[in-house]
Amino acid sequence: MKRITVLCLLIFQLSFGNDVDWSKTGHRTIGEVAQQHLSGRTKKALKKLLNGQSLALVSNYGDEIKADRSFSKFGPWHYVNYPSNKKYTEVPPSEDGDIIIGIEKCMAIVKDGNSKQEDKVFYLKMLVHLIGDLHQPMHVGRLEDKGGNDIQLEWFGRGTNLHKLWDSNMIDDYGMSYSELAINLPKLTKGQIKDIQQGNIYDWVEESQDLANELYGSVEVGEKLGYAYSYKYWAIVEKQLQKGGVRLAKVLNDLFS
Repeated sequence: MKRITVLCLLIFQLSFGNDVDWSKTGHRTIGEVAQQHLSGRTKKALKKLLNGQSLALVSNYGDEIKADRSFSKFGPWHYVNYPSNKKYTEVPPSEDGDIIIGIEKCMAIVKDGNSKQEDKVFYLKMLVHLIGDLHQPMHVGRLEDKGGNDIQLEWFGRGTNLHKLWDSNMIDDYGMSYSELAINLPKLTKGQIKDIQQGNIYDWVEESQDLANELYGSVEVGEKLGYAYSYKYWAIVEKQLQKGGVRLAKVLNDLFS
């Protein structure tokens, strides 16, 4: 029985190990930031659809459903991999879908007045999650290394990889709750908020890929990382969490305007 349990755990890890997202804290931070930038009309619509639940609370829904195999078709929606010298629109879309296809599908269903209520709720929760993933740069990494999953590293003496380092290691080891992170992010002026919200998901995916290309050059395979790396790159983590939240708010405000 013990052998069967170990085998099941191994299969589970192989199936889902390369499909990691911002840590729970990261997604909740993005949801909390977004909540602060919603219009009154959007707040009212979300309260009705989400039965009063906050964006922070539903932000990890896209990961939570991975435990149910019936949702496995949504796995490819969490990322997109394409050559670093190409734009997203220059590469044929994946037949299995990707993060841009997923976001567009979610937006269409939420906006469609003919959509069933249960579908609107499901795809709204997915949208909140995917906008967050779009701002984790390694979700727009290279296909050949699975967005940094195959680049093995050490983080404070623990085995990790480049993808996981940016998904969770730096955020979780920083030691703040999502609410603490959200309230301590740099204060933005109205002009800065407007600048962050410029463009669309096609512009934002290119921005994330540019950042991913920079991060690939920030490490060497097998490198031992710790305080120095966090000190150098923490500001980027904060910036991406804040951008994700401010832009999520824009997407939702546009949908419910």
